[in-house]
Amino acid sequence: MQIRKNLLLVVLYTYSIVASAQNLGLVRGTLKDKFGAVVPSLTVRLEGTPLGAVTDAAGGFAIRNVPPASYTLVVTGIGYKPLQRTVAVAAGQETVVALTVEEASVDIAGVTVVGRSAVQETNRQAFNVTAVDAKQLYNTTLDLAGALDRVAGIRVRESGGVGSNFNLSLNGFSGNHVRYFIDGIPMDGFGSSFQINNIPINAAERIEVYKGVVPIWLGSDALGGAINIVTGNRQRNYVDASYSFGSFNTHRSVVNAAATSRSGLTAQISAFQNYSDNNYRVKVDAADINTGAYEPGKRVRRFHDTYHNETLIANVGVVDKRFADKLLLGVTVGKNYKEIQTGARMVSVFGGWHRRGNILMPTLKYKKENLVKGLDVTLNANYNLGSEQNIDTMNVRYDWLGNYKRIGTSGERSRSLYKYRNNNGLATAMLNYRLGEHHALALSNVFNTFNRKGADALNPAVVDQPLKTQKNVLGLGYSYNVSDDWSASVFGKHITQHNVVGAGAGKATTNKLGYGVAATYFVRPELQLKGSYELTNRMPEAQEIFGDVENQEGNPGLRPEKSNNVNLGLSYNYAIGPDDRLLVTANAVYRHSSNFIYNRLNNNQSRLVADNREGVRTVGADAEVRYSHKTRFSAGATLTYQYLQNMQRYEPGYTGVSPVYHDQLPNIPYLFGNADASFLLPEFGGSGNSLSMGYNLQYVHEFYLYWPSRGGDKLNISQQLSHDLNVVYSLKNGRYNLGLEGRNLANALLYDNFSLQKPGRAFYVNFRCFFNKTTNR
Repeated sequence: MQIRKNLLLVVLYTYSIVASAQNLGLVRGTLKDKFGAVVPSLTVRLEGTPLGAVTDAAGGFAIRNVPPASYTLVVTGIGYKPLQRTVAVAAGQETVVALTVEEASVDIAGVTVVGRSAVQETNRQAFNVTAVDAKQLYNTTLDLAGALDRVAGIRVRESGGVGSNFNLSLNGFSGNHVRYFIDGIPMDGFGSSFQINNIPINAAERIEVYKGVVPIWLGSDALGGAINIVTGNRQRNYVDASYSFGSFNTHRSVVNAAATSRSGLTAQISAFQNYSDNNYRVKVDAADINTGAYEPGKRVRRFHDTYHNETLIANVGVVDKRFADKLLLGVTVGKNYKEIQTGARMVSVFGGWHRRGNILMPTLKYKKENLVKGLDVTLNANYNLGSEQNIDTMNVRYDWLGNYKRIGTSGERSRSLYKYRNNNGLATAMLNYRLGEHHALALSNVFNTFNRKGADALNPAVVDQPLKTQKNVLGLGYSYNVSDDWSASVFGKHITQHNVVGAGAGKATTNKLGYGVAATYFVRPELQLKGSYELTNRMPEAQEIFGDVENQEGNPGLRPEKSNNVNLGLSYNYAIGPDDRLLVTANAVYRHSSNFIYNRLNNNQSRLVADNREGVRTVGADAEVRYSHKTRFSAGATLTYQYLQNMQRYEPGYTGVSPVYHDQLPNIPYLFGNADASFLLPEFGGSGNSLSMGYNLQYVHEFYLYWPSRGGDKLNISQQLSHDLNVVYSLKNGRYNLGLEGRNLANALLYDNFSLQKPGRAFYVNFRCFFNKTTNR
């Protein structure tokens, strides 16, 4: 209750300040070249002031909170001549300019780099972070999970095709050890209709991957890292639409659009859908359930694995006002349908069991920089009113040949029409106060709540027991920054969780305190060193405590995790010549975790269940090397090694030291990587047109399914190797795009989890159109 009161006071205080906000102006505009093409990643600044911006993918920029006066607007950037323009800024008004820049004919070595892209700025943080430029992948059919699977240190493990369950591993930590955010807002409780493996890449501007220590402004109790999906400040008036079709009757469509009036009123939508029969062939040991005829290694089609989801995100509000840079009221609505083909292993096969879910989530987003001098405020809130339903009503048993026979009255797994709501709520507040040119303080608070309620029409006499959890993460941080030289941050976090499991006595409140430090130093402009340490805690998630009503069994006795994390990193970005660059990054990680939460098979090996291990020690490293020639050619490779060692000395059921003490943890890939190359032909087939071709290889070394020390029982998950190709033809400077993709071209047998097989060779075609209009004021 005290936490809620404090959060309410923060909100009331913030809005009380809004009324006294300064009467500042705004400078907005667009940069184009002489051919009318937009020019991104140029620096625009007001001479004699610290105010400035970097042009976005549409060539647009906005410089906010400008005191009324006359200024000289200066534009600089690689490959373009400096440009100056006089602008007058009036109190509370916008000044809109449209500028044309000229390409520089001088040697590129003579150009001073003043600005950096958002991706470059993210990578320069003291935290061990990698930013992925999602815009480079807009003409593919990748979802966010597919894009992340190409990042050093990350392995996305899926149990099947489109819409299947997934588990992302980041430097050895996986599942709920890794937290997910959209524009800094936690994705806790978004439901099955809105997950990173069903969100298209076009929904993001960039993806930030924090490995290990997580910055205070994300307000998280992550143990192993965080993924922040940045949708960015898209163009004020635009439409971006795409549709793809491919193997296994797979359809994907995406529409992103926004319209903004002269007065700052704005409406934004993002809509997407995915559909697939997922009827790819798998290799199984099949037995006819009626005749008993047995065929080992038979190739059969999946016959009960259809998936589809539809989601709409809509926001209305105002932007660029004196009281708010952004104030949006919105709603996320969507639904999904998923047929369940197998259990946690492929020896179980189903033909009728399925799941339905929906999301109905109102949202509030508020942001204001320099609310008062030096103070930035961000507030967000949402509440998911959606529901999920587990449907298992057929009293039959299936085999892999599609045959079935009737059995008992208990359904295929557990006869059910259980429909439930998780009632997830979230409220976040972030205050950042700049004490001076180099100093800043940050205060964050994240509160979320979970309360599952449901009923089963097939079992009306069974009354749900209370399943509730509330968590609050309060963080305070201080940072010192010397631009282009070094920076450091120190922070602390206090976490409180209150659980209610069942009626009566099943209540518990836990408090944990953590802290950390992160620093970076630029030895030379092209050479950056990083280091960070954190003592972090993670509370068990609702799904781990209560289960997911499908393939995850609950464990109310889970204890919070604690980990000491150390991260070291370097980045070397070297200009080989005027047109060639070499980028080398390397990171090392050490973690020692107690009460480590991991997933194991339950006693009858039909479901997963979360459990604690007394201790786990992690040592790992990842590296990336990338070469580029102008914008025409790029090639790179990543490699990740991670060793997770069991530090639990005694096991239940054993006398003396456990035989798996100091063993490598099973069912976790420890060596994997990828390589890619792309080639661009500009002006191919006409002015403003281009043809690009790309190749991607993914490699996963074989790893143990069970404990290595158990001899013949340890088994192996074999080496994985897949090859992908894509070709994209763009017309009229990217307005129209046609893409062709081939995945797993060698038709390799790929599987990640307990031999649950993924799709074989597949082909897709993608059509995309982009229209943008700069508001004329």
